[in-house]
Amino acid sequence: MNLIFLGPPGAGKGTIAKRLLDRFSLLQISTGDLFRENIKGQTEVGMKAKGFMDRGELVPDGIVIEMLKGRIAQDDCKGGVILDGFPRTIPQAEALAADSSVTIDKVVNFVVPDDVVVSRLCGRRICPTCGRIYHTVNMPPKVEGVCDDDGVALIQRDDDQPDAIQHRLVVYRDQTEPLIAFYRSRGMLADIDGALPDVGAIVESAALILEQLQG
Repeated sequence: MNLIFLGPPGAGKGTIAKRLLDRFSLLQISTGDLFRENIKGQTEVGMKAKGFMDRGELVPDGIVIEMLKGRIAQDDCKGGVILDGFPRTIPQAEALAADSSVTIDKVVNFVVPDDVVVSRLCGRRICPTCGRIYHTVNMPPKVEGVCDDDGVALIQRDDDQPDAIQHRLVVYRDQTEPLIAFYRSRGMLADIDGALPDVGAIVESAALILEQLQG
């Protein structure tokens, strides 16, 4: 089964996806990973994408989908995938739907109010060495401001600052939120309360949808 996870920044899509991968034999695919893998491997489609990126231009949707098709065709994707970060716009969703070789079985939409998004992202801290993510309230380190694993001082990403978060939300509302209506009209959407304080409860809500798909 192939899935799309939708939701605003800070909805926890990546965290929840990681908890479901082994359980359902799924693979998480992000557009960033697709670009890196194809450019590193110097594939034909990767070199096309690199040309646009080197010029500071957006990579055309057709090239992204070509990369996606190639990745999904690999053996480790036989159990299904969770798409992370694609599609982001209606044209991307339409291009994906027009390609019969990529079938999306369900779109899971994590519903999270803006105030919860701001609270989550403002409190997020990251270890610059190992990449481990903490939260000042929900998941603090043992020693304030220091990574549990390697003792390195935690940082706050620039895009987790309040002004940047508001901008990210505006971009989401403008570009990505319309996908909710797009997929709902096709009977593909399932809403989940992503604002629950217990991440485990959100994971189980998503797992129930996946179990129903498996039949």
